[in-house]
Amino acid sequence: MIIIKTPAEIEAMKEAGRVSAKVLRKTGELVRPGVSTLELDRFAENLIRMEGGRPAFLGYGGFCGTICSSVNDQIVHGIPAGDVVLQEGDIISIDTGAIVGGWYGDNAATFAVGQITEQAQRLLDVTEESMWAAIAAAQPGNHLGDIGHAVQRIAEAAGFGVVREYVGHGIGRDMHEDPNVPNFGKQGKGIRLEPGMVLAIEPMINAGTHKTRGPFVDRWTVYTADGSLSAHFEKTIAITEGSPLVLTAE
Repeated sequence: MIIIKTPAEIEAMKEAGRVSAKVLRKTGELVRPGVSTLELDRFAENLIRMEGGRPAFLGYGGFCGTICSSVNDQIVHGIPAGDVVLQEGDIISIDTGAIVGGWYGDNAATFAVGQITEQAQRLLDVTEESMWAAIAAAQPGNHLGDIGHAVQRIAEAAGFGVVREYVGHGIGRDMHEDPNVPNFGKQGKGIRLEPGMVLAIEPMINAGTHKTRGPFVDRWTVYTADGSLSAHFEKTIAITEGSPLVLTAE
């Protein structure tokens, strides 16, 4: 069941979004060669709590981190660890969120570790571009397929693969609510979008095949099937009578 939020509820969600956005930005500023993903995780947890929130991911389904830290060929759900130390030329997706006043915020971005290749930078740029195109398609009267089509059109035109198995989602008082928001689809297909829907839009784009492998022993981390790089960008947005409202903004 899709839960439509009132204007007052959307306003209340802004604080969870603000905290989530600040933590993502500040954690991303610490990304550099020699830093472990556990260091990033501890920083993010402390900042969320300092801002009056609770980590949205910590303990969720048994997950043991505040952030998902997915490096290079890891698509999503990478577990922070002290022995995962960032190296020059890596890319890292950081996904994090906060709970404030019972509402969830959720966002992600992929960061360069030092100097990266032109291909890696292009992957980051295209993935972020596809996210903004998807957000622009989140207009009342459009359909869920319009969001996915916007991502797919941009990513596949660049020669990249769009992950099928993992998708965006509704969000509110729960991390994952209806509907699922695929990053592929056909224009005019799927449920009709209406004001009050709040969605986490999050393209996951691979430099090679769209296919995935895993999770394996850790039960969480998902990899590209061919070992190619993967990028991930995400915003929590509300559909309004006018333009989409980005809730994960400072």
